[in-house]
Amino acid sequence: MALDEIYTTLIMEESRSEHNKKDLDDPDYCELGHNPSCGDEITLQIKMDGDILKDLSYTGRGCAISQASTSIMIDTVRGKTKEKALALADTFIDMIKGVSLSEDEEEELEDAMAFQGVAQLPARVKCAVLPWYTLKGILEK
Repeated sequence: MALDEIYTTLIMEESRSEHNKKDLDDPDYCELGHNPSCGDEITLQIKMDGDILKDLSYTGRGCAISQASTSIMIDTVRGKTKEKALALADTFIDMIKGVSLSEDEEEELEDAMAFQGVAQLPARVKCAVLPWYTLKGILEK
């Protein structure tokens, strides 16, 4: 199986997964992310433990790319410090904008690398970055 097929399979499987799609009990942050151009909408919830993103979840609806990106982002940043989560968000957004990443940056993004090809699909860029910008909006307040 080619790498792009593995990534496509991962995105489709993750878009249907419910493991991160739920409400958290008593979240510290709750932020709506909305893409008016296509209707994708997520509500990102975060529970902090000091400076650590202890738990995250989301609710919402949208295309497979936005839903998968949200779930994979949650898996990628859960347990990380606020500073590290912001750095990962910036790295992901750079990747989607077509910026070449170092091997270390690619490793840090883990499964989020599945969205690398989205940079070639301008109509889907906003879908992929929606959760990452929503995360940045919460953490930069």
